[in-house]
Amino acid sequence: MEKRLLNVPTKTKAQTDVPGDFRTNHRVILLCALALPIGAIGALVAKALLWLIAAITNLAFFHRLSAQASFPEQNHLGFSLLLVPVAGAFIIGLMARYGSEKIRGHGIPEALEAILLGRSLISPKVAILKPLSSAISIGTGGPFGAEGPIIMTGGAFGSLFAQLFHLSSAERKTLLVAGAASSMAAVFATPVAAVLLAVELLLFEWKPRSFIPVAVASIVASILRVPLLGAGPMFPIAPHSPLDSNGIFAALLIGLAAGLGSWLLTSAVYAFEDFFQKLPVHWMWWPALAAIVVGIGGMIEPRVLGTGYDTIHALMRGQFLGEVLIGILAAKAVVWSVALGSGTSGGVLAPLLIIGGCLGSLLGQCVPVGDSGLWAMVGMGAIMGGTMRSPFTGTIFILELTRDWNALPALFIGSVAALGVTVLVLRRSILTEKLARRGQHIAREYSVDVFEMMRVGDVMDRQVPTVPADMTVGELSDRIAKGHPAVSRRQAVVITDGNQRLAGIITRGDVMRALENDPAGELPVLEAGNTNVIFTYPDELLHDAIAKMLRHSIGRLPVVRRDKPDHIVGYLGRADILGARMRLHDEEELRSQGPIGKWPARFLVQTGESPQR
Repeated sequence: MEKRLLNVPTKTKAQTDVPGDFRTNHRVILLCALALPIGAIGALVAKALLWLIAAITNLAFFHRLSAQASFPEQNHLGFSLLLVPVAGAFIIGLMARYGSEKIRGHGIPEALEAILLGRSLISPKVAILKPLSSAISIGTGGPFGAEGPIIMTGGAFGSLFAQLFHLSSAERKTLLVAGAASSMAAVFATPVAAVLLAVELLLFEWKPRSFIPVAVASIVASILRVPLLGAGPMFPIAPHSPLDSNGIFAALLIGLAAGLGSWLLTSAVYAFEDFFQKLPVHWMWWPALAAIVVGIGGMIEPRVLGTGYDTIHALMRGQFLGEVLIGILAAKAVVWSVALGSGTSGGVLAPLLIIGGCLGSLLGQCVPVGDSGLWAMVGMGAIMGGTMRSPFTGTIFILELTRDWNALPALFIGSVAALGVTVLVLRRSILTEKLARRGQHIAREYSVDVFEMMRVGDVMDRQVPTVPADMTVGELSDRIAKGHPAVSRRQAVVITDGNQRLAGIITRGDVMRALENDPAGELPVLEAGNTNVIFTYPDELLHDAIAKMLRHSIGRLPVVRRDKPDHIVGYLGRADILGARMRLHDEEELRSQGPIGKWPARFLVQTGESPQR
């Protein structure tokens, strides 16, 4: 009998009773080894892109060949300033049309698309054109940050490097995200925030297999940042004093306001995108048309041009007040929304920091505690956490940028409050809305797989549909036709020998094929069915049992004792698996009063009083 069964090694009770916390295996060592050079590549990519942005900025606004850090708002071009962003946007439109359309947009949505739909494969063309187009966009005054393009570029090089090796799509995803996170860590000196961004936005899982290599790459990049870009925090400030309860309440209010601001910004970006799509011109011209608005905005408020890192630092130090904040806030929100809605290549993070900083600083002037710089930081973290739906990233990112650890409670409260607003008023974030408009849906709520929590014995049918091995196919067909309860409710029936031991399994498809060859149905079911049975155990995780079904393209499994593989104890079919999912649905949707809530009514009944009172 055992020779007929699939040769599955029997494990001891100690080996199988308690599954491990994680499914990570030794291949995580290989991924960590590959993450080391990817971290170095990410740091070099960040250095190269920042150098290119600086070089183009100097050439476009100051007519000099230099890669020294400079800011577009320091130019003296006068009205000719209007031509600079238009020229840069026209070049980007040509690159997108005749190079690759994938270079358009934020950068992060494109990385998400490659991860979820493109098997984590990014072409070399995109890896070259994306940073080049972004450098031209930002260097000619585009009101964007470099982080989105850098994340996309680092991810592209991580993907290209991964394609040199024999890896699964999931492993390529890990290395793609490692490249993205390492580039962000190198630019901003924020290795922890880079890993958190990967977890909250890019990985779509929480597994050591992916988390550890991404962390390795980010750490390598942050170490190499010191010789490449310098040491210390990007925006150092004097630490603030810890806040009291009034300050915590103020942080909550600023977070709620930032959540509403996130809603307005996201709505504005996609309203302008809809506007451009209605124009009777090819999309190649949209960035140039939007650049006219950017140029006008730059003449009115020069600080809206470029990455605005100096403006972010000034906001954190509380250097802007009153009308200046209103001007920067309004101008940056408008030009950024228009430019991003046109499909111009550029990031969202730095503009969000400027807008959030202005909002927080404005509201903070009405707060009797703290200072303008502190509330600007809270506004930055909150609007980042709310708009990108990444509250942990928003909190830790500001902390690593400033190293002001006393601000942690206020930053976290503000980010969580903003998230609470946006998840209620916005169906999707500014990043996932882009994919939704392409017909793709992304769920951002992560939870433990119910199939990883339940065992086969929790859901299996203990009333096993069985027939004896000597029954003919014709007799079984008659029972099915007459609705015999033992065989008609399942698509397959377990075959047993004279001692009620597992002998095989026969499906309705097997019955039909047997009757086509022998209409009289004289063939025994054991010969018509399958004797090389794939089975499962009561203590096996439901996830592993489903994997067996998928691997062998079958829809049901007999359940046997682990110590006696021919002793049947249950039956697992698709309906039983769906029943496990239904349990989770009931936990989410069915509402009832718990025992404590029912206690007052029981007490009144016991004391002879009417519960109606």
